[in-house]
Amino acid sequence: MADHDERFMRMALDLAQAAADAGETPVGCVIVDESTGQIVSEGRNGPIGAHDPTAHAEMVAMRSAAKKLNNYRLTGLTLYVTLEPCAMCAGAISHARIGRVVYGADDPKGGAVAHGPRFFEQPTCHSRPTVQGGVLADEGGDLLRAFFRARRKGTGSDTAR
Repeated sequence: MADHDERFMRMALDLAQAAADAGETPVGCVIVDESTGQIVSEGRNGPIGAHDPTAHAEMVAMRSAAKKLNNYRLTGLTLYVTLEPCAMCAGAISHARIGRVVYGADDPKGGAVAHGPRFFEQPTCHSRPTVQGGVLADEGGDLLRAFFRARRKGTGSDTAR
């Protein structure tokens, strides 16, 4: 694993922890311009607080990047996210033309990159990023497991992303 992949994933993990601290599912995302190594935007899960089912970490970060760059095409960027993207996020990543996706933990239930519909492998996919999974997967997975374990103990229920 490249050193910069681990560095940016650690930043995404910090955002995931901030989401957990706010009562949201702990997923964090950082978008980086690969030509400069600079962070363009970041996001953390926020559907509950924003009352927005689309406020996944990836969506929040992509919206911010698009506004900052004044362009809905996010070419030349790498998206780092702590959990395998779902179908909604994978579709948005494709439409945004993000060049590379690096994710941490696999999501066998809700993921759409290595699991489920395998969105980027579909013939109807507009743009296929390079994908690297498993970067700091244990850390991201541990954060998710601890979050849901605490929720089950506290409320008796499990909440999806």
